[in-house]
Amino acid sequence: MDGTAQQPVNELLIVGTGALATLFAARLAANGVAITMLGSWQTGLDALEKNGACLTLADGSALTGRVAAVSDPSTLNRVRLALVLVKSWQTARAAAQLRGCLSDDGLAVSLQNGLGNRETLVRFLDDSRVGLGVTTLGATLLGPGRAGFGGDGIVSLETRPRLEPLQKLLNGAGFRVDIVPDARALLWGKLVVNAAINPLTALLRVPNGALLTHAGACALMGGLANETAAVARALGVELPFDDPAAAVEAVARRTSPNHSSMLQDVQRGPQTEIDAICGAVVRAGERAGVPTPLNRVMWQMLTP
Repeated sequence: MDGTAQQPVNELLIVGTGALATLFAARLAANGVAITMLGSWQTGLDALEKNGACLTLADGSALTGRVAAVSDPSTLNRVRLALVLVKSWQTARAAAQLRGCLSDDGLAVSLQNGLGNRETLVRFLDDSRVGLGVTTLGATLLGPGRAGFGGDGIVSLETRPRLEPLQKLLNGAGFRVDIVPDARALLWGKLVVNAAINPLTALLRVPNGALLTHAGACALMGGLANETAAVARALGVELPFDDPAAAVEAVARRTSPNHSSMLQDVQRGPQTEIDAICGAVVRAGERAGVPTPLNRVMWQMLTP
């Protein structure tokens, strides 16, 4: 370092190298956005650097975008926009990395599963540099640097200062973007879906749609959805749907071939996001005085 002020090395930093990170990187980079991906999975980083981010679409065709891929955040400087797409249990590490490379006027937006990610990012970055969003897009990791499209969806972003550049980038790459005044309702809406679908697919080793074809699994899925929704309502959260069980079934149907992120996690190893999903529901239920026996069982069964 010679002390000379550096220009930003990327137009958008994506923190993570998993399925959704690869989906976003491929679509954005193919649309001309300069993408840098920051991660810890060296095999994935090597593949991304060599071959780009590759997304296999529903019709079997492939979309590939060239990206830069790094493991050392100190090589980045004055990052102004970042998408955080790591697992919930990796958020603290990602936040520490961003603290060293996100500019003072930068914005890091979480599109992660579960509760608590925003709070972790704020501890490291402060509230003014943290944004929250929710996406219902689905993706399956096919290999290092390769993802398969797992279902269409929307990217909902909570309105924040400095958000407009990210919105423009996403719109330009064909993402459907909603700007909402408060993402809490959407975050809990997604939690209802994740708590109902993800642990069951992980335990049964089946894609999302298979839950609809088994009466017992479908009933349990509805029970988890209603239980999580009851906690949300007790906390004063107005969910984005009236019938939680029907909403979850609709998601499972729309993303029928998709392998949930939790299923993909258990296929790779024991670490999952169960603590930030069902575990978070149990803890919130205890605070609100709402029993959550189904979420507790899922949490216990998938905790290593």
